[in-house]
Amino acid sequence: MARKVSGKVVLITGAARGIGAGLAERLAARGAKVALVGLEAEEQAKVAERIGSAARSWEADVTSWDALERVTAEVVAHFGGIDIVIANAGIATTGFVRSVDPAAFEKVIEVDLLGVWRTFRVTLPHVIERKGYLLAISSLAAITHAPGMANYAAAKAGVEAFSNSLRAEVAHLGVKVGVAHPTWIRTDLVESADAHPVFGKLRAGMPGLIGKTYPLSTALDCLEAGILRRGRTIHVPRWVGGLKLLRAFLPPIIELGSRSRVPSADKAALEDIARRGAKEASVTGHGGRAATGV
Repeated sequence: MARKVSGKVVLITGAARGIGAGLAERLAARGAKVALVGLEAEEQAKVAERIGSAARSWEADVTSWDALERVTAEVVAHFGGIDIVIANAGIATTGFVRSVDPAAFEKVIEVDLLGVWRTFRVTLPHVIERKGYLLAISSLAAITHAPGMANYAAAKAGVEAFSNSLRAEVAHLGVKVGVAHPTWIRTDLVESADAHPVFGKLRAGMPGLIGKTYPLSTALDCLEAGILRRGRTIHVPRWVGGLKLLRAFLPPIIELGSRSRVPSADKAALEDIARRGAKEASVTGHGGRAATGV
């Protein structure tokens, strides 16, 4: 059953572009008040300006307890409370475990997994007060563990597991918890990865639906509908839910398909690192650069 979001306060992390910005605009159009929280202050301010008085932007790093506590207090003071939290902030790197930049590798786990935990922990008292809704953005990568994405897959699988545990913990308090699994969506993060001289080619070889990239509007349609119903799971698109039923069989299938492509990609990755340096070769997207300082 769809619920109205008119008059509700929605806090969205990673709201400077892509899914975060798109959801802010759509929910504000439905009458919600939106608090935009993230590192890319200038881009995020532009989103708030497009939306108008229903939106306000706060600069904060989701890996910082102090920043999240400060911003949460300011959002509550400004809007009067928090009804819905969308933990969308996320970054990615490209690289194989044996050669990827260690700091960049670990930053993905810190932002994509610990950032969700910290965001929910800090905002949860306010969401409990209003019997609200928490939505964590996981990924298809939580289900299909592709080579070159070990940290991202681990973080997103962790987000799914974390959300499932949390849901059972807060149900008696009237709080709903959802987890979303978008496949490849045409955002800055995906486009940047596709432009990588090594891993863009590797992703281009992914077969069928698993390798298909969908427009941002597809993700926003699914996520908006899921938020309105306070969905337990949101699959973007719906076939991702069916893939979950096969997840036990996916690792050996992926390993088999990787045998012919990974050896040359591994060699090319080492050559790319020798040319550009490990960090430059690893970090992708504007969000990733903001989070890692590249």
